[in-house]
Amino acid sequence: MTAPVRTRSSADLIAAEEPVLAHNYHPLPVVVARAEGTWVEDVEGRRYLDMLAGYSALNFGHRHPALIDAAHQQLDRLTLTSRAFHNDRLAEFAERLAALTGQDMVLPMNTGAEAVESGIKVARKWAYEVKGVPADQATIVVAADNFHGRTTTIVSFSTDETARTGFGPFTPGFRIVPYNDLAALEAAVDETTAAVLIEPIQGEAGVIIPDEGYLAGVRELTRRKGCLFIADEIQSGLGRTGRTLAVEHESVVPDLVLLGKALGGGIVPVSAVVGRRDVLGVLRPGEHGSTFGGNPLAAAVGTAVVELLETGEFQLRAAELGVLLRNGLTDLVGRGVVGFRARGLWAGVDIDPAIGTGREVSARLMQEGVLVKDTHGSTIRLAPPLTITGEELEGAIGALEKVLTQGA
Repeated sequence: MTAPVRTRSSADLIAAEEPVLAHNYHPLPVVVARAEGTWVEDVEGRRYLDMLAGYSALNFGHRHPALIDAAHQQLDRLTLTSRAFHNDRLAEFAERLAALTGQDMVLPMNTGAEAVESGIKVARKWAYEVKGVPADQATIVVAADNFHGRTTTIVSFSTDETARTGFGPFTPGFRIVPYNDLAALEAAVDETTAAVLIEPIQGEAGVIIPDEGYLAGVRELTRRKGCLFIADEIQSGLGRTGRTLAVEHESVVPDLVLLGKALGGGIVPVSAVVGRRDVLGVLRPGEHGSTFGGNPLAAAVGTAVVELLETGEFQLRAAELGVLLRNGLTDLVGRGVVGFRARGLWAGVDIDPAIGTGREVSARLMQEGVLVKDTHGSTIRLAPPLTITGEELEGAIGALEKVLTQGA
């Protein structure tokens, strides 16, 4: 990376945000100015290894050459038409994404939250038109400690009071059951149930991995009960766990899969609902839409993302380097780490509270040139770009070891 243009210091820029930005985030005090691959650089020229990757939005690293090239080429041709017209990039994107995920149809949107909202609408419409649920009585069963976004409807079925308090009244029609509990799920599903909506791995909750057989059990239960299985793969999908989709670890094919984050390659927001033809086929013109959903620039970048995943290279890298990550974290258990959960290049690491909160440990790692993000309590999340090298990964684990030793 070339040196950034230095205009204002990090401290000045952080202070300048205070009076003009809504305080809906509490970022670490680093001001990123440039990035390349797995590294970012602040306005003073200090370099940091990115071990968060934009919550998986940067699965292919910062400014991946193939993705940047696709964006540049499309910027020179056409950026937006809206879905009022066809564009010459959308069909290929939809065809290849459907094939990659083993589904029939694609509903393109922009953000992850939009994909979730779209999945909810499709499931309800399917319940009324296909299943025969009486009007306005459809229910969707979700899991406690979920994170699917922060729109009004989505926080209606969140159990995180920070996300909920002060934002009611809430949208009805959801039932919440414990995650990883098939008996509770079975008891909650009835003739009004349109769908079961879960994360195959709960990211915001701390990378919570369900017991083996849980996802297959959800698939069997939903088939038997005559409702849909919607898998939110917005964080867990597109190579992160060592497979294209996390549900593939149990050879499960949901009725609908929600995608986002990495689908835009870290360049533009791209999300999608992919699913069976008889489910997504319930939508008709005028019932759902998006000005930017499926725009030519998004389709071009999304196609380039799919092309990278079609080779299987990134899934294999996540699986192989995931072993290195797991082994490194195992060595730290009892030495500041009280436990962890990992699949592929994704881990939730529980730090001994005596050493510090997740926020405090993240701040100390920042001083060592490694960027991570805390979640609840003393848990931090590790989700590096899938382009990370073994040497870089070992360096990050070494930095964590140093921080834990110093904090003991």
